[in-house]
Amino acid sequence: MLSQAVGYAAIALGYVAAAGGKPVLIKEIAEAAEIPAPYLAKIIQSLARKSLVFTQRGIGGGVTLARPADQITLYELCVALDDPAVQQRCMLGVAQCSDERACPAHRFWSQHRARQIEFLQRMSVADVAAFETRRRWKAMNPSPSPAAEPDNK
Repeated sequence: MLSQAVGYAAIALGYVAAAGGKPVLIKEIAEAAEIPAPYLAKIIQSLARKSLVFTQRGIGGGVTLARPADQITLYELCVALDDPAVQQRCMLGVAQCSDERACPAHRFWSQHRARQIEFLQRMSVADVAAFETRRRWKAMNPSPSPAAEPDNK
């Protein structure tokens, strides 16, 4: 599982990506994504320091992506925010765990971790933006329930 900061970053950048290059205020992102604005501001600052986003103060300012959304991966967000999911760690916490000196869970964890990293490297902010756009659209346009439809018998 990814940290809350990475989850918030992915959702926030997905929202920024959906804006099509237009700067988006942190307050707007926070409201739309239901993220506490002060926490989001800290996340955005961290991502700006890692050159994943640009921030501009003042009139016409806001947050924009530093690269196209399909070129920013969840893996990069994890690295930028120091997420444990991408850190080389032993599942059991053994300090000397390696291929040469493996703990009992090493083979399982190595394979699992490799698949997880591969997924994070494939999943982009554009994928999150597409998901969030569909989710918001469905929330704004709920399909009628079968009970609400007239009976034409």
